[in-house]
Amino acid sequence: AVLGTLRVSPLWPTLAALCRAAPRQHRGLNTHSGTGHSLDLRGIFPPLTTPFSPTHEVDYAQLEGNLRRYTSIPFRGLVVLGSNGEYPYLTTHERVEVVSCVRQALPRDRLLLAGSGCESTQATIKLTVSMAEAGADVALVVTPCYYRGAMTSAALIQHYTDVADASPIPLVLYSVPANTGLELPLEAVLTLAQHPNIVGIKDSGGDITRMGLMVHKTWKEDFQVLAGSASFLLASYALGASGGICALANILGAPVCQLDRLCQEGHWQEARDLQHRLIEPNTAVTRRFGIPGLKKAMEWFGYYGGPCRAPLGPLSSSQVEELRGTFSANGWL
Repeated sequence: AVLGTLRVSPLWPTLAALCRAAPRQHRGLNTHSGTGHSLDLRGIFPPLTTPFSPTHEVDYAQLEGNLRRYTSIPFRGLVVLGSNGEYPYLTTHERVEVVSCVRQALPRDRLLLAGSGCESTQATIKLTVSMAEAGADVALVVTPCYYRGAMTSAALIQHYTDVADASPIPLVLYSVPANTGLELPLEAVLTLAQHPNIVGIKDSGGDITRMGLMVHKTWKEDFQVLAGSASFLLASYALGASGGICALANILGAPVCQLDRLCQEGHWQEARDLQHRLIEPNTAVTRRFGIPGLKKAMEWFGYYGGPCRAPLGPLSSSQVEELRGTFSANGWL
């Protein structure tokens, strides 16, 4: 029923085939379309939630169940242990086990990005190596932020350089100031983009001017910019971003992938109509209600959401109704 609400139905026959196809060659305004990259990050990556049992243990059976459903959606790959995976609340052992579980269930033509950022450079290197051994293709490394006053451009450049030098897999930088209170400075990004083992950035700040400058200033590098939210996906593509790591794709994966296709094929009016319908639901499961809202909405679309780990608590009944109303008002429920 959800898929039937999409306005551009002729694309659906191709979507099913795409999940089995080789990495796509996008057309449209993407400035990277004529540039070769050592690793193709073009497309949509859902940052997976981590399913917990009622006793708040990682529920690997439910994780595998969600993964089975995601294989029918033409994602470029999956992100494990990002912000939406409640990464700070997992033990090191759990982090590695989750990556291993996902890798075993994920087709080999799908990329697996795994969060490995820690507060110290030493710990980040160690966990990045463990993620590679567990099957991750790329390490997603969030900015260290506990001593944010000391996290100057020079300190961050040194941190990421040391990690990239030691990592057996490529790195994607991760700037998420809403969670860390620290935005990876533009000058640091431009310097790090020159490192041969740093292949991109997930930017969740939502500053379109900044994202456009990143694309513009790194076009000669083997470096790709990924939008960190479905709310500004179209705008990011218009400025040359390669893909998106979007929380909403956990719920509305097929529509978010359709938005990707419409943008890359230059169907801007249809893309704009679809983008408009995704903004409010995306805001609801990110800034407004966060991971508890994301997990609750997943249940309405046939996925396992389940509880969050404390101290994250469930939504109130009034919040649940407001969340449901947001999806209904935009034609998704």
